[in-house]
Amino acid sequence: MTSSLQNLKVFTTHPHECSYLENEEATTLFLDPKTEVNQQLYSHLSTIGFRRSGSFLYRPHCQNCNACIPARVPVALFNNSRSHKRTWKNNSDVIVQKLDNIDTDQHYKLYQCYINERHHDGDMYPPDREQYNSFLASEWNVTSFYEFSTSDKLLGVAVVDRLDDGLSAIYTFFDPEEHSRSLGTYAVLWQLQLCRQLNLPYVYLGYWIKECQKMNYKTRYQPLELLINNRWSNLL
Repeated sequence: MTSSLQNLKVFTTHPHECSYLENEEATTLFLDPKTEVNQQLYSHLSTIGFRRSGSFLYRPHCQNCNACIPARVPVALFNNSRSHKRTWKNNSDVIVQKLDNIDTDQHYKLYQCYINERHHDGDMYPPDREQYNSFLASEWNVTSFYEFSTSDKLLGVAVVDRLDDGLSAIYTFFDPEEHSRSLGTYAVLWQLQLCRQLNLPYVYLGYWIKECQKMNYKTRYQPLELLINNRWSNLL
């Protein structure tokens, strides 16, 4: 545990089956849910590797594995590749709208479809309405919901938290049938653009896991900074 946590109460889970790597056990460190959290504390914890799930702040704390590495993109240095430019162009008709909440049948139906098609082997399957609301929402006045649509169709939703030094990409779900749009990539590119508009230096992408196909996509956003040995460094 780093010195940055000395004045905070935390708990660890019992070892349990890892959600990302086969034949691995995971242990998770949680901030005491009774802790009063504000944007400043949340931002600080993000810089030392914590993530949000609902109103819980956590980070991996495994005894025999350090595969989950916090990742962020420095916005000013981001290299917009040819593939990224093509994705941006393919979504030139997308309308983005900021919403107060996504507790609607339409948004939940899209989430349900996304989980069933893309993550039927994950922890969030099968989806349910209570889990949907508790997982994506927070109580700290830092969360925004961005709806991606065309004039006649809902395409996706990005759940984004505002930090002191950037945006945290909490979760994105989208129509799994819209393959050609690469909506997951587009959502990250859009958040990078939003960071530029807000003069914020980083987009936090969660954990990069080299051996997990669902989590190693983050290397497509270069340069990528990784938190290794309590220090942010560029992934070469």
